[in-house]
Amino acid sequence: MGGDKKLFTPGPLNTSMTVKEAMLKDLGSRDEQFLQAIRDVRSSIIDVAGVSSDVWTTVILQGSGTYAVEAVLQTSTPRDGGRLLILANGAYGKRMETMCKVTGLDYDIIKSSEILPMDLIQIEEQLKSGTAYTTVCIVHCETSSGVLNPVEKVADLVRQYQPGASMFVDAMSSFGAIPLDLENIDFVVSSANKCLQGVPGFAYALCRKSSLEKCHGNSRSLSLDLADQEKNMVATGQFRFTPPIHTMLAFLQAIQEFKQEGGLPGRAKRYSENCEALKAGMAELGFKALVNEEHASYIITCFLFPSHPNFSFKTFYSNLSAKDQIIYPGKVTDADCFRMGNIGHIHLEDIAKLLATVKEVLAEMDIPIPVTY
Repeated sequence: MGGDKKLFTPGPLNTSMTVKEAMLKDLGSRDEQFLQAIRDVRSSIIDVAGVSSDVWTTVILQGSGTYAVEAVLQTSTPRDGGRLLILANGAYGKRMETMCKVTGLDYDIIKSSEILPMDLIQIEEQLKSGTAYTTVCIVHCETSSGVLNPVEKVADLVRQYQPGASMFVDAMSSFGAIPLDLENIDFVVSSANKCLQGVPGFAYALCRKSSLEKCHGNSRSLSLDLADQEKNMVATGQFRFTPPIHTMLAFLQAIQEFKQEGGLPGRAKRYSENCEALKAGMAELGFKALVNEEHASYIITCFLFPSHPNFSFKTFYSNLSAKDQIIYPGKVTDADCFRMGNIGHIHLEDIAKLLATVKEVLAEMDIPIPVTY
C-alpha cells in the first residue's frame, strides 16, 4: 500500500508534507538565517504558552522530550540540600524517579492509581509534612493512560506550602493543545514532535527567568545544563553543541500551520473532535475505555483487551499495521490494554478509516462484533 502509515500514537506523529518539505534545506549553524530561525523558534514557543518574554525564556535542547525532563531535574536541583517531590500516576512520572535514582538526586515520590488524577489532599498533606522541597514535579497529560492531572491546582498548593520550591510540569503531550495557566509554574517541557506537529529532534524547556537564574552550577551534566545553555544562547545566539537545524526549520513551518488552524483553540477543537469520533466508534464496536470520561484527556485513549480467546494484541497490531494503521501498546501496569492517539496531522476521515480497519481486522481474527468482556 502506498503513502505514509497513519500514526495513532502519542508521538512521533504524522506531519504535513509542507512540514517535511521545510527540511529540504541546508544551513550552517552560524548562518544569520539559522540564527534568526533560533530566535523565531524560541519566541514562538513563548507565544504558544501565552506568556511574556520579559518573564519567560525558551531553552532548546537537542534530543527527545525525556532529555528536557531530565535537564529540568538536573538544573533545578541544588547540589546541597536539593530534594524533589515527584507526583506519579503513570509511566512518565515513574521515569522521573528512575532519573533521580540514576543521577543520585534526593527525592520523595507519591505514586497513585494509573487511571485517576493525582489526589490533591494527599499532595497537600505531603507539602505540609515539614520536608522542604526544591522542585515539585508532575505530568500534565499522563500518556500511559490518557489521564489529565490538575496541575494548576497542584501549583497553587506548592506556592502556598512550599513557596521556595520550583513547580515543574511535564506537558509533553499537552502543550499547544490543552490550555495551561503558568501563573504558579516555573518550568514546562515539551517536544517538537507532539501537539505542535513538528518532527523529532529537539525538546524545549519553557523556564521562568527568575527561577532559571537561581540554577547556575546545579547540573551534574554538561549537556543537560539548561542554565548554561541559556547563558550561552544569550551571549552568542547559538547552541553550545551541534544544533538540530532541519528539525528547527520544520518546526517553524509547523508553527505557521498551527497559527493557520487558529492556534491552541483551533488545534484543541480538531483533537477533541477526533477523540470523540474515536471513542464513539470504538464503543460501537464494543470496546471499553480504561479511564472514565471525567478524568480523560482528548490526546490519547486506552482501550481494554476484549476477553475473546482469539484476541491477541500482537496479531491485532500487526494486521492493523499491514493496512497502514499504527496504534500503540499499553503502558499501564495493572490492566491489559492498548492505546490510540488522535493527535498530529490526523483528521476525522483518518479516524473513520481507522475504525473501519479495526472492524476488518476483528473479522479476520474471527472475533464477533461488538466485542465482549
